[in-house]
Amino acid sequence: MRKPRLPGETRSCYNESMNVIAEIEQRVSGLRDEMVRLRRDFHRHPEPGFRENRTAGIIADYLRNLGMEVREGVGRTGVVGMLRGETPGRTLMLRADMDALPIQEKSLSPYRSTNPGVMHACGHDGHMAILLGAASILSGMKRRLRGQIKFVFQPAEEGAGGAKKMIEDGVLKNPGVDAAFGLHLITALPCGTLGWGKGTIMAAMDSFVLKITGRSGHSSMPETGIDAIRASARIIGDLHALNTANSESGASSLINIGTVRGGEASNVIAEEVELTGTVRTLNPEERASMQGCMRRLVARVADEFGAGFKLDYREGYPPVVNDAQMTDLLCRAAGDAPGVDGLLELPPLMASEDMAFYLREVPGCFFFLGAGNAEKGLTRPLHSSEFDFDESALAVGAMLFARLAASLPGME
Repeated sequence: MRKPRLPGETRSCYNESMNVIAEIEQRVSGLRDEMVRLRRDFHRHPEPGFRENRTAGIIADYLRNLGMEVREGVGRTGVVGMLRGETPGRTLMLRADMDALPIQEKSLSPYRSTNPGVMHACGHDGHMAILLGAASILSGMKRRLRGQIKFVFQPAEEGAGGAKKMIEDGVLKNPGVDAAFGLHLITALPCGTLGWGKGTIMAAMDSFVLKITGRSGHSSMPETGIDAIRASARIIGDLHALNTANSESGASSLINIGTVRGGEASNVIAEEVELTGTVRTLNPEERASMQGCMRRLVARVADEFGAGFKLDYREGYPPVVNDAQMTDLLCRAAGDAPGVDGLLELPPLMASEDMAFYLREVPGCFFFLGAGNAEKGLTRPLHSSEFDFDESALAVGAMLFARLAASLPGME
């Protein structure tokens, strides 16, 4: 499909734009095997958050070999590569996360994890390969670029807030970032489908530790004790009912209990139970109200049982909010890109991502790239011990990042 000329675009500018796109496509074609090799190497050697030392070293060496300025140790183990165009202009940030999950891989693939109990089960190995591919493409087109591109490889996305650490270390400064983009591979969408959304597209995520304290006693005489397990069971049920009520009323919040720890012996009334979990919300009003709502619910149940409680509520990731103009730019860049098999507007998701911290500071867009393939059996969800994805998506992701760099006003 021929790309339509933009209003006010001269023939020479239009022809130059088409030449850049053609060169990007040609360079992507020559990098497919290299991106697969990189992805599989990262997959074999996964590292958890803030311990991505081998991974960071490989990335830093790769960027230096492309002739970039490289900073290491940003946000503890993060890496930033700077590509400067021939003439001054705006600064674009492209981001990939590096950390793996504490999961024992069950896959039998030849590139399965060699690190016991650690696995790239969320596609971060693919994100790094995509961004290194984009770095290779754009470094070879340096003379065509105006402005700067920061290639940001971030540690500890999985709950530890590596984005926040990188911001504290100045990743958005010197020079200041004008726009930021990131992507996430997802097997829930067919390979090549681009999932996008404007405004809030992912939820805020807070966490909590709740301790219920009762009084121990012999299980044959329950009237002599205060059973922290029974009180906790009621609290869990009431929290679940609160989720159901919110869902029916159209509210956008979700409380999940992730761990339950308590009791010492089968014939003893449990004196203490500890619950941990998360709270996800899509709007600021609900987020602000959830701690008080939980505290009132727990206090009511604890009082009924004669138990005590302590709620430690911790604010975590903000919601991911996409800038409308940057999202439009993404959709235009993806519209006729080879390998992009349709654009799908997604409803807000209750999942969370610390890309939110960057997008709270600068305009940008976080999007999803389909990497599922039912015919190849590549449909396992994120965080599954058998997760894998269609590696054809790597070339598509690198092309999208490169096209964004070529399309951003002031970068072309």
